[in-house]
Amino acid sequence: MIVNRRDAIVKAVTTLTNQLHGQLFYHYPSYKKFFGDVNSKTALVFWEKYPSPHHLKCVTVEELAEILRKPSHNSCSTRKAKEILDLVESDGDTTREYQESRDFIIQSIVRDICFKADEIQMVEKEMKSLIKLLNYKLETIPGINTVTAMALVAGTGDIKRFRNADKLARFAGIAPVNFSSAGKGKDKKSKQGNRELYAVFYFLAVQQIQVAKGSNLPRNPVFLEYYKRKISEGKTKIQALVCVMRRLVNIIYGMMKNKSEYIMPVVSLKEAV
Repeated sequence: MIVNRRDAIVKAVTTLTNQLHGQLFYHYPSYKKFFGDVNSKTALVFWEKYPSPHHLKCVTVEELAEILRKPSHNSCSTRKAKEILDLVESDGDTTREYQESRDFIIQSIVRDICFKADEIQMVEKEMKSLIKLLNYKLETIPGINTVTAMALVAGTGDIKRFRNADKLARFAGIAPVNFSSAGKGKDKKSKQGNRELYAVFYFLAVQQIQVAKGSNLPRNPVFLEYYKRKISEGKTKIQALVCVMRRLVNIIYGMMKNKSEYIMPVVSLKEAV
């Protein structure tokens, strides 16, 4: 229920963000150049205070910079403020009929996004408390945060209902299904099982084989080496990824059943990379 609650709020934020895009398009034609993320804290402060360009009349570069410094933790400089004001000027006059009502709509959307962002934080805080209460240590696996850990718990339910990891894999639709005919059998990918739990394992498998940009260091050298080994054996990338998922099922099953931590096996980075 708590996972569903968070998902519902996230979907609502997505809907509100799309609405915000639709409104800003008319008020600020160049709005996408203002901030990297339209609903970042800094952007939301700006949209609420200046829902349309006419609110920026007589606002100096330094005044705008001062408004943006606090929510951006001083990352928005005077140069950013000047860039925004220059873009607004180049867009020209965008004032339309019933402008005050249009401004109110943007401010209302922004307030709703801010409220839901705070609510998401509160839900995630409750998730962390619940994970601690259940005494699961899933977050010790690289790439698993509180939200992913809670999704695993919600999708799995009582781990004791699965006699072994194979049963859990079959429940998640990760174990291959054997199709036999005339004495000949062939394993094929299962299209059954809990698709939501399958998606969580898929996301987690992708996380395990990622390599950091710049440093070129793998997040989990063991899984990256395993993934590459499966590729070298002739498996496709998708098939190799499913192998990673299947191994993750074994690990997570053991961790949940025994309430143990994940211990990273020792592997040389040279071998992994």
